Amino acid sequence: MDKNSKRVITTSGLKEAQEKLEYLTSVRRREVTEQIATARGFGDLSENAEYDEALNEQSRLEGEISELQEYIRNAVIVDENKVNIRTVNIGSKVTVYDAFEEDTVTYYIVGARESDPLKGKISNESPIGAALMGHKKGDVVKVEAPAGMYELEIKKIERMGK
Repeated sequence: MDKNSKRVITTSGLKEAQEKLEYLTSVRRREVTEQIATARGFGDLSENAEYDEALNEQSRLEGEISELQEYIRNAVIVDENKVNIRTVNIGSKVTVYDAFEEDTVTYYIVGARESDPLKGKISNESPIGAALMGHKKGDVVKVEAPAGMYELEIKKIERMGK
């Protein structure tokens, strides 16, 4: 996927991205401007490490803001409250049984940018997410992961919003 192509995001992921953008443009931007002003007061700008660091932070922040604005502008939004639950899709909450681990696990299938494995949010592009996509309840799916091949049985498919 190239830099200018559309990106898939759930409605809750879009809301989080918009909140982060609001924080960066209103709070962080003001903080960095204050850092620059404070550093400017330290004297000679040609030998002022604090000033250089503040300018670097401003540049990094503006890059992050620009990237986030572009991402939001080009996002393809999936309403997880309207996802078809006959098959696994972005916006699905999927409960699987891992026979190797002898355990049941629940995953939330999301777009790549909003993945957070510690919260069970996995990307549709990850090995598990990609393997589950399009499958139905009862299907046994082979997952090719760095640790090797294993199987997951899909026990339940729900909407993330529920």
